[in-house]
Amino acid sequence: MTTANGNTRTRELWLEDAIESLRPRFVEVGLPLPEKIHVSVGFGYGAKRESSKILGQCWKSTASEDGASHIFISPELADTARVLDVLLHELIHAADDLESGHRGRFAEAATRLGLQGPMTATAASVELAAEFMCLADALGDYPHGALHPVPVKTPAKVPAGQPTPRVHSGPRTQGTRMRKLTCPTCGYTVRTTAKWLEVGLPRCPEGDELQP
Repeated sequence: MTTANGNTRTRELWLEDAIESLRPRFVEVGLPLPEKIHVSVGFGYGAKRESSKILGQCWKSTASEDGASHIFISPELADTARVLDVLLHELIHAADDLESGHRGRFAEAATRLGLQGPMTATAASVELAAEFMCLADALGDYPHGALHPVPVKTPAKVPAGQPTPRVHSGPRTQGTRMRKLTCPTCGYTVRTTAKWLEVGLPRCPEGDELQP
């Protein structure tokens, strides 16, 4: 996708245009957006997740040196309407500066703006989806190709001792180093590392030796 001057339009520019298009709606519901918002594409950060996939994430303004909220849209998303849906959810967080979590002002604004379902994983209502279709026509298609964190096609069989195909340059997922041990008599179970197994096998409360 290109702009009027012929330059390639980035997905970040598309998202910024989408924010400006949605800004008047926030004024209507009495929760105006901050003047400055950073928006980009990236994976959600954090060990605890609200769902199996983090589709979007907003960071509180005080976490940024310039005092602006940061919003990230998952690179796994490419559907224009769904991106607008997730963006709207995160913009409510930015307008509230994460003060209400998914309750209070957030829930009220989300409902008035047309989001429905569990507040931690909202979806556009039929009416809002229709509005997004019109907005998508004005903005054009979201200029992004979905990123698949796992191989789209997994080889039928990986030779013994060979690692699975890599799809990124980061470290591999670390396999567990814990060994499970069980008492053959009472069924008492614990886990420990190979390091301590070399020292000796632990025992259950009854005094019986546990077995790997």
